[in-house]
Order: sequence, then C-alpha cells, then structure tokens
Amino acid sequence: MSEHVQTDLRAGVLTLTLARVDKKNALSNDMYAALADAIEGAESDPSIRVIVFRALGETFTAGNDIAEFAAQAAGSGPKEPQVLRFLRALVTATRPLVAAVQGHAVGVGTTMLLHCDYVLLAENAVLMTPFVNLALVPEAGSSQLMPALVGHLRAFKMFALGEPVRATEAVAWGLASRCVPLQALHEEARQVADRIAKQPAGALLATKKLMRDPETLVARMERENEVFARRLQSSEAREAFTAFARRRPPDGSRQ
Repeated sequence: MSEHVQTDLRAGVLTLTLARVDKKNALSNDMYAALADAIEGAESDPSIRVIVFRALGETFTAGNDIAEFAAQAAGSGPKEPQVLRFLRALVTATRPLVAAVQGHAVGVGTTMLLHCDYVLLAENAVLMTPFVNLALVPEAGSSQLMPALVGHLRAFKMFALGEPVRATEAVAWGLASRCVPLQALHEEARQVADRIAKQPAGALLATKKLMRDPETLVARMERENEVFARRLQSSEAREAFTAFARRRPPDGSRQ
C-alpha cells in the first residue's frame, strides 16, 4: 500500500484517502496500484459494502503525475503502469462508490467521478479535463460517459478547451449529486456512505449492475488507451510536457 493512500474500514465503509498534499495529490504509479489493490480486494470481502474516495489538503487531485507522463513520453516511464488496472477496477467495481471532492479535480480526478454512484462536491470544487491541452485524449471511458451525461457540446468544451466546471454548474449538469459547504464535506460523505451500507446488499448490487454495463465501458476504455498511448509518444505530447515544465504556452504546430 502506498504511503500516499490512506485506508480506513469502519462499519462496512472502506475510505480511501489521497494523502500526497505536497504534490496536490497528483497520482503516482504507486498510488494507482494502491487504489486498484483496495478496490479489487473489496470485491472478495463481504464486510465491505461501500467505498469512499476523498483527499487531504486543498486539492482533490491534480490528476496524473505530470513527471511520470513526461517520462512515459520519453520512453522511460514505469515498467508496469498501474493506471489501467485502477481504471478497470473502477469500471468493474460492484460496490457502490462515493466521492467527496474539494478544490480542483483535474484529468482523472474528474473522469473517475463518472464511475462513482454518489458524488459530493464542496462549494469550492472545480472539475477540469485538460487532455487536449497536453496533446492527449480522454480516458476512463469518459469519451462515452461524459457526452452521455452532459451532452456533446458541453463535453467537447471540457475536453477540447479544458474549461473548468464549478461545483454548482457540475451539479446542474448531472456530474455530481450535491454541493455542500467545504467544512461539512467529509462528514456528509460519511453519512451518505453509512446510509448506503445499511441498504439490502443484494438488491443494491443488482441495481448497480442493471444501471451500468461494464463490458461496454471496458471496450471503450481499451480503445481510448490505444489512442492515448500513441498520443503519449507523439511530438505534440513531448512539446506539451516540456512547455508545462517550463511554464510557457505549448507550440501547437508541432505534430
């Protein structure tokens, strides 16, 4: 288990807390592995009824660790990337997933919410999916789920321009369940999770299975992954990562 992912199991609720505050909870390969281990482990543990995602600090997550992205683009990334295992675990999870989001949720920090069953946003939450800004494409099945939730035009604006969506707007669009005061966020998430955990487990799991088709989402995710991997090796992506590191606008003419 990564030191940057804290776990707590109480009364059937498994809470997974992102705890890499100095890096704005940017997700490293080790963190993806720890999250995947926890979600997969819950599938064989009948004592776990609900999984809650939350984070310490002011930011939910800055998304994937850009340094690791840059290393992958240069051909020297992790030998066994764990992000795909994490995303597959999200897609196929049978346990209800609850998320409590404060501050910025960037990239995978937003797309992972599309797989959650109950999403609470603090009033200061901002959702962002700047994939094209980094010369990449959407992942986690979001190229299918996002347009289905908010419509093509809104989804394109989020993906192509990386435009932020604030908490109240996200709730109105159907990207979140409720918006709550920041100081009440984690307690509200706990109360929601406790309520879900007390529901009839068999009926709850059957209902979730009827509402979402994992096979279709996995197929879309695999298509995204193929394109994503090619884009990651492109000169556009290398330029985007270099520009990000040097805090300058990227040269979009490099293909």
